[in-house]
Amino acid sequence: MAERKSFLLRIDAEVLDALKKWADDDLRSLNAQIEYLLRKALKEHRRLREPAPQPPQRDPSGK
Repeated sequence: MAERKSFLLRIDAEVLDALKKWADDDLRSLNAQIEYLLRKALKEHRRLREPAPQPPQRDPSGK
């Protein structure tokens, strides 16, 4: 799992309230909602590298 870092975010109260409501509607924490939206925007703008595809797992029984 990737290392997680914390940082302080100053944000307009109206934007914060809207994000809290959206997070509640999506059954996410506020932090998870912000990270979800940031990742989505980064992917759409090709600023986030996609993880390398994992090779298929072989069946341990050899089948």
